[in-house]
Amino acid sequence: MTLRISKQFAFSASHRLEGLAEGHQCARLHGHNYLVEVELAAEAEQLTPVGFVRDYGDLAPFKRWIDDTVDHQHLNDIVRANPTAENLARWMYELWARQLPELSAVRISETPRTWAEFRP
Repeated sequence: MTLRISKQFAFSASHRLEGLAEGHQCARLHGHNYLVEVELAAEAEQLTPVGFVRDYGDLAPFKRWIDDTVDHQHLNDIVRANPTAENLARWMYELWARQLPELSAVRISETPRTWAEFRP
């Protein structure tokens, strides 16, 4: 039996996407109020003695990283890949998988109705 927890974090940033048709709205400089959701998972026998997948308080370093690294930044200057929501989700997963071994997925929202998810 797998148990999962998740927590959302918010940041605001700008970007522009390369390789789009001329006139495409996302090719222009623009910004989003992003939501990042990290999901952590563990099998029932892997829970902490208290019964957690992981204590939510252990995610404080991730929040600080969001605030220090991507909040109010231009993502094209930070992310090596074209900063699509899909690439952001993968980039964040790959950066944090070692520090959060229970990390099972990262989801990114650019608008209230759109999400991209990286789940290896």
